[in-house]
Amino acid sequence: MTAPASGPRKRVVVLDYGFGNVRSAERALARAGADVEITRDYDRAMAAEGLLVPGVGAFASCMAGLKEVRGDWMVERRLAGGRPVLGICVGMQILFARGVEHGEEAEGLDEWPGTVGPIKADAEHAVPHMGWNTVDAPEGSRLFAGLPADARYYFVHSYAVHDWELQTTHAAMARPVVSWTTHGRPFVAAVENGPLWATQFHPEKSGDAGAQLLTNWIETL
Repeated sequence: MTAPASGPRKRVVVLDYGFGNVRSAERALARAGADVEITRDYDRAMAAEGLLVPGVGAFASCMAGLKEVRGDWMVERRLAGGRPVLGICVGMQILFARGVEHGEEAEGLDEWPGTVGPIKADAEHAVPHMGWNTVDAPEGSRLFAGLPADARYYFVHSYAVHDWELQTTHAAMARPVVSWTTHGRPFVAAVENGPLWATQFHPEKSGDAGAQLLTNWIETL
């Protein structure tokens, strides 16, 4: 793993809205070289150089918890000002337009078009998708910089985005960098889109590879 960059430590807030393993995220970010605070305070979250939005549980419940602490406003306002946000697991899923669980649809933050739906099980690929898997990251990814193609990351989820719908047509806009993993069929494993990055897997539980990935994010702050 690359050592954290020297110099002043970047301040990162882990948003505490009741849906995520915030202590694991705190420890992993600190290991990667950040000055970390767990809070739901709006002003402190807005002032931080980076905001990490974790997520564990059901899509609709996470959205309700996020709105209760004005997390939807935090994400929207930070992105409007070009201030970095990283979503993890369900914290990534709620960035899409909608989620469908048990036949019921819930609205997401709609930062990206698309629907989070159930992973289709088969004889070889059980649901939930739980354990270690590789990620197919395109050339030029900053999130996966310095990581080998066979690096493995920890996943635990039953829902995913199987179709990337955002189309960038304006010449001045950078095309999002979308990485994929296959479990039965391909799904979105990570996205880098301006100041908004996200992973379906848990970098805070992914050993040295996850630590390197978090270091890469911190270095962009």
